[in-house]
Amino acid sequence: MGDTDDIFLPGIKLGFGMMRLPRRGLRIDVEKVGRMVDRFMEAGGTYVDTAFIYPGSEEATRRALVERHPRSSFQLATKLFATGVPTRGIARSEFEKSLRRTGVDYVDFYLLHAVMEGNWRTYERFGLWDYVADLKRRGLVRHWGFSYHAGPELLDRILTAHPEAEFVQLQINYLDWDDPKVAARANYEVARRHGKPVIVMEPVKGGILARPAAKVRAVLDACRPGASPASWAMRFAASLPGVARVLSGMSDEEQVADNVATMADFRPLDARERAALAEARRLMGAASDATGEVPCTACRYCCDGCPQGIAIPDVIAALNALRGGQGEQVARDLYARAVADGALASACVRCGRCEARCPQRIGVIKALAAAAEAFEGATP
Repeated sequence: MGDTDDIFLPGIKLGFGMMRLPRRGLRIDVEKVGRMVDRFMEAGGTYVDTAFIYPGSEEATRRALVERHPRSSFQLATKLFATGVPTRGIARSEFEKSLRRTGVDYVDFYLLHAVMEGNWRTYERFGLWDYVADLKRRGLVRHWGFSYHAGPELLDRILTAHPEAEFVQLQINYLDWDDPKVAARANYEVARRHGKPVIVMEPVKGGILARPAAKVRAVLDACRPGASPASWAMRFAASLPGVARVLSGMSDEEQVADNVATMADFRPLDARERAALAEARRLMGAASDATGEVPCTACRYCCDGCPQGIAIPDVIAALNALRGGQGEQVARDLYARAVADGALASACVRCGRCEARCPQRIGVIKALAAAAEAFEGATP
């Protein structure tokens, strides 16, 4: 099945995802990020994940990590994102920009980012698989692979065509495990059949699994009193054979503390705990089906493609608050904040760019129409 340890530095299975970093106003709070990075590394963390497409993240990574810790003490991952990029030259230029932004001479793990049905042909047409392999031959990249958001058939096709890929990054969490749209289990099994180490993204599903409903929390507490909901999600992913690192997009020091406590003293789920998670999954699935909440993880990839400047994840959060029973006033307040510096949901022109970029394959246009009707009494 492949050794998950031979390309990774010794350390805990937790990876620091530099995607949802704390902010001070509109800017990333680099001082706070530095304290979070220090806590992570003191606990044995070595794997730090950023991306060209994460606004401000690569620069923050340089200031909070690269300029403050020995290069040999961590492994840095960043990514090339070709969705919507018009030429191969522009796509390939992302790597040199990432080197400048992060301040490193080489990247430990370089990923072709968010490969999915709508863009995989672009990665092929631009010759990006050969490009990243050449970066490795030149010593600019130590290891390379890709992150993936589609079904098992395409994943098998890609890994068959590109067996030189050294690892795969997959969305895996207990809620999505048997979801046919996400295909977490099926994708994991394909990666295992190809002998690839797996890096897990979205183990807490954008924070959704850290804030379960009271019924779900009661099931988990009855089985393991005092354990945080997030720790359950992290342990589910880390318990899977072949998983090398579990990424967490940590936003504050409390999240770092909880995650490092879980991973520094890690133990796999036992049979009783797996049964509790199965019940939690059943309850959450039933609740989601009943309320119609939209499974948005707030990655914000859709925002870059929106010609109207709609803050799509924030609008969806307001819609979910309304549908999830948080109260109409709470939902309206969230919507007011979402449109304060952006466009109304009714400004949507149905161009579909958001849906082409969404790794969760959400019907964004439909969600925006629902939000416009709910909060504006309008149909975009």
